[in-house]
Amino acid sequence: MRVLVREPIAEAGVELLRSRFDVDVDPDSPLEDVIDRYDAIVIRSATRLTADVIDRAQRLKVIGRAGVGVDNVDVDAATRRGIVVANAPESTIVSAAEQTIGLLVALARNIPQAHAALKEGRWERSRWSGIELAGKTLGVIGFGRIGQQVARRALGLAMNVVAYDPFVGRERFRELGVDQVETVEELLGAADVVTLHSPLTDETHRLIDRDAIAQMRDGARLVNAARGALVDEDALVEAIRSGKLAGAALDVFSAEPYAGPLLELDQVVVTPHLAASTGEAQDRAGVIVAEQVVAALDGGVVTNAVNIPIVDQADLEVLGPFIPLAAQLGRIAVGLAAGPPRRIAVAAYGPLSESDTRLLTAAALNGAFQGRVDQIVNVVNAPVIAAERGIEVVEERNRASRDYTNTIEVRLLSDGEEIAVSGTTIGPEPRLFLGGALGFGIDMEIAPHMVFVRYPDQPGVIGRVGAMFGDGGINIANMAVSRTKEGGEALMVFSIDTAATTELVDALRDMGFDDVRFVELG
Repeated sequence: MRVLVREPIAEAGVELLRSRFDVDVDPDSPLEDVIDRYDAIVIRSATRLTADVIDRAQRLKVIGRAGVGVDNVDVDAATRRGIVVANAPESTIVSAAEQTIGLLVALARNIPQAHAALKEGRWERSRWSGIELAGKTLGVIGFGRIGQQVARRALGLAMNVVAYDPFVGRERFRELGVDQVETVEELLGAADVVTLHSPLTDETHRLIDRDAIAQMRDGARLVNAARGALVDEDALVEAIRSGKLAGAALDVFSAEPYAGPLLELDQVVVTPHLAASTGEAQDRAGVIVAEQVVAALDGGVVTNAVNIPIVDQADLEVLGPFIPLAAQLGRIAVGLAAGPPRRIAVAAYGPLSESDTRLLTAAALNGAFQGRVDQIVNVVNAPVIAAERGIEVVEERNRASRDYTNTIEVRLLSDGEEIAVSGTTIGPEPRLFLGGALGFGIDMEIAPHMVFVRYPDQPGVIGRVGAMFGDGGINIANMAVSRTKEGGEALMVFSIDTAATTELVDALRDMGFDDVRFVELG
């Protein structure tokens, strides 16, 4: 097999590839003219692999990105062609954690400001006095791989560390000597310094806004080396100018390059997105991506794949229609749970259970973690993410069929509450159907916007709910109702054409139902 190294990577990575394959290091030849000669290509950020280029790559089996982002790769086009796209997200963990600690120390001791003043000939000892970090409380929002490394280093500075992440098991907090808090609000009120390490999702966009800042301690400080859009920058400027916050240290911004008012504030330390910019991180990325390429070409497990991996065609014929179903059931189970998962069980019933269903389990985990952890998630690395977060994963297979010929069930244990959802596929497309939820039988097609309502079985409920959504201008596309017995408990599940407004969500929850859950599947 032949591998093209298109951009410079660590020599150790090149040597690893050369020990297994024929390797060409060629940054200059027109890519569209040579890409069809190779089984794998290794790139960094400068090479753009568009759909047109990928279509020319008739032999290509794997694209290795020596770094984190894959914006320069048309991942959809690669997936359609059965090409694995792998990156090296762990390559920057240490560098990002060290950058965070560097910003933290610089913010506490006003190091950049004092340095700049002295360079300009001003000896200003009293002006730039700072604070000690020892004994202060660091609040870590997002306790994934980088957040945990930051916590370890902060503990070495004799800081007290509290952290929030609903997708990390309690034992991981205990192992690291970190106090777990149950809500972001609790963390904001406890921390002298808040550092952000969350993924950027619709839920976390502008996580630190005016309301969040109001809950922080007076004189607290903020560090962000994760994603710029986690912070409402206008609100941060106001908080620092008013004295509510003592300062901030930022490596990332909502729009880059940044040239806004934060640069005018003496209390703000800034760097131009340098968290991953170390020689070691770049070298590590080269070695890691070389390992991923070797695994892909040798038929091994590609732990950093960002798309669906190549699997045996026979397995795909059986499992293929159920992979998206398992992912959606995982997302629904998490959406219905009151807290973070501690245990996830994935069961296959019927003839489907005779296949190797590990891919279905990984798909369910993939759905459960989407947008809820600080890294790209796929069916290959989802089990690793579960293990890293102390979440128990159970796989079950039972030849006896249940309500359908083939059924998948996802059971999620969350703080003592078990949520179970099940489903099947129907038709040649196939269509994904929800077969059961929360102990009720439901026969309804899964949709992007779903609402689950539990209530005492009584006349008029369906009409009242329908009228409420109609008055709110939101169309109910489909509905199913189930009950335990006449006059017992009932479950209403319906899909809507658009996401519910905040006002409608509040109004439905104020109607006195036993439980109301809105699940967004995208």
